[in-house]
Amino acid sequence: MRAALAELARCGLPPTAVSRFYRTPCFPAGAGPDYVNAAAVLDCGDRTAAEVLATLHAVEARFGRERVTRWGGRTLDLDLLAMGTQVLPDAATQAAWRDLPPEDQARQAPDRLILPHPRMQDRGFVLVPLADVAPDWLHPLLGQNVRQMLARLPAGDLADITVI
Repeated sequence: MRAALAELARCGLPPTAVSRFYRTPCFPAGAGPDYVNAAAVLDCGDRTAAEVLATLHAVEARFGRERVTRWGGRTLDLDLLAMGTQVLPDAATQAAWRDLPPEDQARQAPDRLILPHPRMQDRGFVLVPLADVAPDWLHPLLGQNVRQMLARLPAGDLADITVI
C-alpha cells in the first residue's frame, strides 16, 4: 500500500491525506482472504476524472493487477470514489447503477466511469477509511456526508473492520 501511494505521487497524483490501514473482510464474502483497505485524497491538479482513472489503472498494472474476473482476487485495487461534486456521466445513470440489485452487481460492469462510486454509501470498507480523510465530503446526489453515510450502515457491516 505504501509503495502504491509512492507510485501515485511519482505519477503526478500525490496524496495530500491518507487514512489508517484497515483489515477488512474480502468482498464479495468468501471470494478470498481479507483485504487491506485505505483511502487517500489525491492532488489531481487539472486532470480529468478519466485521466485520473487511467493513472490508477496503470499503477494497478505495475503492481501485477490483471482484470480477469469481476470482483476476482487482485493484488491492488485503486478505486476513484469521487472528484469533488462531479456527477458522471449524469445523475440518472449514477442512480441506475446505485440502485442495481445485488445479484446484478456481480454480473454487470459499467462501460464508463460513474462518479461518485455508485455503491460507496453501502460499503463499510470504503466509508470507514474515507471517514479518516474526508468525513465532511458531501455526496452530491444523496445529500449526506461520509459520517452520515457511515452512521446509516448496520453495525454488523462494520464489526470485522479493524485498524492494522
